[in-house]
Amino acid sequence: MLFVRIDVRELLPPLRAELMTLLPTLSAGEWRLPTACPGWSVHDIAAHLLGVEVGNVSTRRDHWALGPGPDDDFDAWLDGFNQQWVEAARRISPALLTELLAVAGQRFDEHVATLDLDALGGGVGWATGDQPAPVWLDVAREYMERYVHQQQIRSACGRPPLGGPFAAAVVQTAVHALPRALGRVSRPDGTAVAFIVDGEYGSAWHLTAGPGGWELGRGIPAGPTACEVHATVEGAIGSLVRDPAAPALTWQGDRELAAAVAGAKAILGQ
Repeated sequence: MLFVRIDVRELLPPLRAELMTLLPTLSAGEWRLPTACPGWSVHDIAAHLLGVEVGNVSTRRDHWALGPGPDDDFDAWLDGFNQQWVEAARRISPALLTELLAVAGQRFDEHVATLDLDALGGGVGWATGDQPAPVWLDVAREYMERYVHQQQIRSACGRPPLGGPFAAAVVQTAVHALPRALGRVSRPDGTAVAFIVDGEYGSAWHLTAGPGGWELGRGIPAGPTACEVHATVEGAIGSLVRDPAAPALTWQGDRELAAAVAGAKAILGQ
């Protein structure tokens, strides 16, 4: 498949700075509030983010990794692994959790700065399946996870969303799930689908059927489209990360293609 390269390295430190500014302002009651993740409180989401940072530095920098057994279902294993970490981390105070996030997050940023973004790395399952992905896409996937979970904390506590360039970069990452989603639908070569993200910091994308599958491109297709799908920035992110509260996408044209776009999933786990 074709990729549309994005470099999010300069966004990682300011995104983490936003989190470090947010967390100390939360009251004891806000740390206990439920979030969009079923069964997880604000504290649990923050603990999960700490696990994301610690796991990434341990695996990527230090080559210390745990993984599922050969007979395990990966999504089920990952969900159980994350739940185990969150439950154990409930004994960590909010103040210490914030301190640990700052240290582990900085170590991740330092490691990312050493990477060759154009090299091939591990797969990004929702975009490349079992095939290797460019390192820049892997890093962008990690950026996206940090954005989404910080947004969940903000939403639960009634704080302003991040939005802006932070959100635009998430869209530019998550749209790489669309070619695999459309792969379930066969159409003649040259068939085009438009995915248009409206509003400030929006963007336009197209997918074209070809001999090797659907290919992603930037911009509105030059010719006619079989389907045109529209969303706001936050609506597009919500749909692609399977947020049940996300508004439905609007579309016109081929119903089956629209349903495939709406079913795209740019996250791991069940």
